[in-house]
Amino acid sequence: MIVEKQVPLQAHNSFGIVARAQHLARVRSEADIAALRASPAWAALTQDMPPFVLGGGSNLVITGDVKPLVIKVEIPGRRLLEDSPRGWLVEAGAGENWHAFVQWTLEQGWPGLENMALIPGTVGASPVQNIGAYGVELQDRFHSLDAIDLSTGASFTLDAAQCGFGYRDSVFKHAPADGRGLGLAGRALITRVRFWLPKPWKPVLGYADLERKMAETGITEPTPPQIFDWVVAIRRAKLPDPAVIGNAGSFFKNPTVTPEQCADIIAREPKVVHYPMPDGSIKLAAGWLIDACGWKGRGVGNAGVYEKQALVLVNRGGATGGEVVTLAKAIQTSVYERFGIRLETEPVVI
Repeated sequence: MIVEKQVPLQAHNSFGIVARAQHLARVRSEADIAALRASPAWAALTQDMPPFVLGGGSNLVITGDVKPLVIKVEIPGRRLLEDSPRGWLVEAGAGENWHAFVQWTLEQGWPGLENMALIPGTVGASPVQNIGAYGVELQDRFHSLDAIDLSTGASFTLDAAQCGFGYRDSVFKHAPADGRGLGLAGRALITRVRFWLPKPWKPVLGYADLERKMAETGITEPTPPQIFDWVVAIRRAKLPDPAVIGNAGSFFKNPTVTPEQCADIIAREPKVVHYPMPDGSIKLAAGWLIDACGWKGRGVGNAGVYEKQALVLVNRGGATGGEVVTLAKAIQTSVYERFGIRLETEPVVI
């Protein structure tokens, strides 16, 4: 197992921030991980700080050269494990590109992931963030995953309940309390993920953008590929392509408030975009709140707020991680001062 030194990371983070990994190892199999842990470099590089697991780098803000050992996950593989009257069980390696995997499942005739088309990143990162879009979250299609405990080298499997999924959250985003507990941040490396795609397939069409597509096309019963194409078109119209403009997609979580809090905001801001949730809370559109504070198109240094979608922060060319973080904090302050709401960020800052 070769551990590379001083590896440029600009191509490995969708913000396109210039930085280097002091040490980086690429793993394409469980055997590679075992070899890495058995290498002489492992103890020295992980003695003072846990390694940093890197997937597609699409949910990441790098604020300087990365000191922890970076493990770049490139595990490939896609296969059908089960085809029953109840559904399809599909597995993918953690290094597979998420959008390509979604497209592949549809090409095989296994629908269910189409609403999450064009979400950047890798399959292995999808449970960490509990990704979701247009009415479907990963937890709705998740079956189980395999991972390796980097501290012991032991392999383990988790089901949905054990992953502790929440809104853009999971057990993989939390550190163990005092070395105990269920937190797996900095400890687990996901190797393979399995998805359960139920039969019969039922479309999820509750979002306004999809309803608009139905009205525009006159198609009232779209097929899975049609929904896939609609979602791709909608996302491309709203969000910048990271290959052209560096970004990490949605930078802030949509906050939830009580009905009373929402009523108070509506009394002051009747046009606030809000959605009732099954548990009785109200979800507010973070992008609308940011736009209402006048941030769309503004920036700090070379980091800016995307002109077409205030929820997205972009690299206008040469932005540093520090500029991105400073801009995010300024936005959070504005939204709190005007609405009394603290916005939470989605990307990992390292």
